[in-house]
Amino acid sequence: MSEVNYTWTSNRSDLLCYESEGKSWCGRKGDCTGMLLPLVFEEAWSKEFRSFLYLFGLLYSFMGISIVADIFMCAIEKITSKTKQIFIATAGEENPDMIEVPVWNGTVANLTLMALGSSAPEILLAIVGVIGNNFEAEALGPGTIVGSAAFNLLAISAVCIVGIPNGETRRIKNFTVFCVTAIFSVFAYIWLLIVLVFSSPNLVEVWEAAVTFLFFPVLVLIAYAADKGWLNMLFCQSPKQLADKQRQIELGTFQPGESEDMLENQDYFKDGKVNKNALVSFIRDIKKNTKLSDEDAAVIAASKVVDSQPKSRIWYRIGATRNITGGRRIGPGSHMSTKLREVYDAINEHDELPNIDYPDSDADKSIVEFHASSAAVLESIGTFKVLICRHGKLSNTIKVRVETIDGSAVEGEDFQAVNEILTFQPNETEKEIGITIVDDNQWEPDEEFFLKLSLLQGGESGELKLGRTSIMEITILNDDEPGTFQFEKRGHLVKESCGNALLSVIRQNGADGQVDIKWRTIDKSAVNGKDFTGGEGVLQFKHGETQRDIVIPIVDDMEYEKDENFEIELYEATNGAKLGKLKRSAVTITNDDEFNSVMNKLLLMTNANVDGMRVHNETWAQQIKDAMIVNGGDVENATTGDYVMHFLTFGFKLIFALIPPPSLMGGWLCFFVSLFMIGLLVIVVGDLAGIFGCLVGLKDEVTAITFVALGTSLPDTFASKTAAVSEKYADNAIGNVTGSNSVNVFMGLGIPWLIASIYWAVKDPAKGFPVEAGSLGFSVTLYTICAICAIILILCRRFIGAFGNAELGGNVALKYVSGGFMLSLWILYVVLSALQVYGKTPF
Repeated sequence: MSEVNYTWTSNRSDLLCYESEGKSWCGRKGDCTGMLLPLVFEEAWSKEFRSFLYLFGLLYSFMGISIVADIFMCAIEKITSKTKQIFIATAGEENPDMIEVPVWNGTVANLTLMALGSSAPEILLAIVGVIGNNFEAEALGPGTIVGSAAFNLLAISAVCIVGIPNGETRRIKNFTVFCVTAIFSVFAYIWLLIVLVFSSPNLVEVWEAAVTFLFFPVLVLIAYAADKGWLNMLFCQSPKQLADKQRQIELGTFQPGESEDMLENQDYFKDGKVNKNALVSFIRDIKKNTKLSDEDAAVIAASKVVDSQPKSRIWYRIGATRNITGGRRIGPGSHMSTKLREVYDAINEHDELPNIDYPDSDADKSIVEFHASSAAVLESIGTFKVLICRHGKLSNTIKVRVETIDGSAVEGEDFQAVNEILTFQPNETEKEIGITIVDDNQWEPDEEFFLKLSLLQGGESGELKLGRTSIMEITILNDDEPGTFQFEKRGHLVKESCGNALLSVIRQNGADGQVDIKWRTIDKSAVNGKDFTGGEGVLQFKHGETQRDIVIPIVDDMEYEKDENFEIELYEATNGAKLGKLKRSAVTITNDDEFNSVMNKLLLMTNANVDGMRVHNETWAQQIKDAMIVNGGDVENATTGDYVMHFLTFGFKLIFALIPPPSLMGGWLCFFVSLFMIGLLVIVVGDLAGIFGCLVGLKDEVTAITFVALGTSLPDTFASKTAAVSEKYADNAIGNVTGSNSVNVFMGLGIPWLIASIYWAVKDPAKGFPVEAGSLGFSVTLYTICAICAIILILCRRFIGAFGNAELGGNVALKYVSGGFMLSLWILYVVLSALQVYGKTPF
């Protein structure tokens, strides 16, 4: 086609004709054009094909905007995560403690850079639309802002309310800030009505545009005051104490000794930081009952670090975008195999695991669990007692079911089945239940069965939950034989400074009578008397005892040495007992310097895994690698869907990988370059949406509140749903929606209105900047009514017990009713707004 010469035969303004190689074509010029599109001659194409092409391009461009917005928000995350060091004096003469606190206040960050990060496409669409339309008002930008606000508040809130697992609730923690942003989110749209309908009908003056924009810093200042607790009395909230979880620590507020308590009561990975002592404690605990390798332990430790870091709404938005587009995952557990993820989930069954901190007696829920996770009993014991503990909320009466489950031991043959309901009265913290073992006087190998706690159907699920130890293993030891004795492990690794080496000897396949086991040490590279205190000894097992330890003192000579080892041998047993296969065990004494190198290796592996779950990249090489490979290189865990989406978005990923990484200039260079790229894409989106609507007969107002609003808000939907399920509170799920909606108006309409009104005030003061109220005024009025209804429902859910006293979750039936009501409001808003555009309503 490019080599064909065309001869134009008509220059009429409404017709377009040409002749080529004896063929001619003539038709009416199309009105469906934009700022940049179409790039080629499309007049001869069928309208159906063009409509499909532009719809596909519009949807595809939304993925591009999501990807570049991901990089933009990484820059914001880098900027807002900046910290400063504060030194706090201790009570004694020791060196002062050092803690890190963020430079940015959380609320200010949410309402400024973070709100801009999630709303940049809508805001830039409005700005570009006005400038590209010769500083005249257009419908796509304002319509998208109002339509996106409606979808965010009504549809996303509905998804979050319904998406909470049954029996769980989520409350907004920073309620005062939510009240402020909710008021402003309604006021912002009322202000639009005042400007368009009452103050200067169908005209925006310079002072009105300036005031619209200035409401943005006013909102930030008032929300900051609310965050600091200065407005609590206005909203009937108790005086606010500075919370450690918010990391807002002010100098001079601690009394001597208080800082020590705060810093000593740290979790393993406080504030998401890794240090060697924390890593040693964590790995020691998780490897107690598992067979994890050092590499797997490092992966779990890294995931726990990411878990413990405070997360913003942007973090969830970035994660949602990467899940959709097949990018590098940042969520804990995303880099684990299925088996390792099961271990990690088991560790996280309790909120405070692995550093369990039982709630106080005034906690929201009662927690019931077994006192121990396992027990071993002799076959001849008869009936023994199992202890069940309760902690957390103690003021109510609760019921829980306990029942037996067969293992290798069989109900009726080896034990008597139990299926009982235990009732804990108020302030009762312990219960015992009797378990009867059947003694058949026949030799059998050791057998086990299980006890299980479960909640009653239709019970107080909202006030009761099971603790980590809800299943208990019972091992029946056969006591008709003296048993077989052997070491528990083939080898032991101890530090030179450990003091004593403990070697466990276990008794299996019987526990009858008293048995004496003789042992002796055998010198290897470690010598008795020089490196350890050994020799010979006797280990005595009483009747029924199944495990004893041999204690070998280790000599710490405080000198550097190579690793040394010795062996311990079991060589004689009395009373007809037998020795098992593991009659020898080796003890390796490692120098502390070598031990430190092992822990340094674990620390490096953990940091490497944490780096793999980082939000942003430090170098161009990392960005290009993430763009080139599915899941950012984690091919093993990539699904078919990941490969498909990676293939579709590969071009966008590669182009945007050239944006400077957030590590340069504190993230600001990446911020401005990615913002510029979003602006370029927004121009294309505006053209695609406008031309598509023109081709299918949709007006810009309808296209804005449907296709464009949904396309820009879809990643927020997934992000809010994930935040609602993962977080303890509802702030990142719906608490920030109202603030974002306010910023959309104050910046998304304030900035373009200010630019256009100043332009016309200079060029043609008599004309001014006309903005027809029309459908925009109706859409704003309808949205305001729906928003007030939605906010009233959210407040009712918080304060009315039938809903569960929480904004999200709660009573199963009522949460679906609430979600359905809010979704119905959104559908009503879209339908009525569309009908009004086409003049099908009496309003």
